Amino acid sequence: TLRPGIVHRLDKDTSGLIIVAKNDAAQQSLQRQFKGREVRKTYLALVEGRLGPERGLIEAPVGRDPRHRKRMAVVARGGREARTEYRVLEVLDDHTLVEVHPLTGRTHQVRVHFASLGHPLVGDPVYGFRRQRLGLARQFLHAWKLSFRLPSSGQPIELTAELPRDLRRVLEELGSRFV
Repeated sequence: TLRPGIVHRLDKDTSGLIIVAKNDAAQQSLQRQFKGREVRKTYLALVEGRLGPERGLIEAPVGRDPRHRKRMAVVARGGREARTEYRVLEVLDDHTLVEVHPLTGRTHQVRVHFASLGHPLVGDPVYGFRRQRLGLARQFLHAWKLSFRLPSSGQPIELTAELPRDLRRVLEELGSRFV
């Protein structure tokens, strides 16, 4: 049986927007939109190194890491389709601020995809470089915007969550124009 509540999840220590349904009808409508990939999710991520090209689509299957079963990885066999669009917003020293659109919803997808390119998220305790934390206690990944249709009216809506203080501080210290 369905019950109203959280419609989707974020990785542990990822900040930002999450949708909660207030009733059964809203829950069903929102779950249908997520399942049909009608919800547009936009994340902000800060990755290690200078990411190029300026726009891209990462298409690489994600599954359990055969060497570390608690981790996910890009895998040749047994993975599930995973697609992530990105656009570079700003290059900051040896880091890149990226707008990310996961087109599928695999566990740790964004983190695994960028790590597989050699550009892990800053502060990522699982997939990142330990020496490059920039004072963060978590990965620099923020669920920034969500676009979907309101269950009650079908009207399109876009919600935005501002960056939390810890992520803003990192961008300020790097001299970002984004904050």
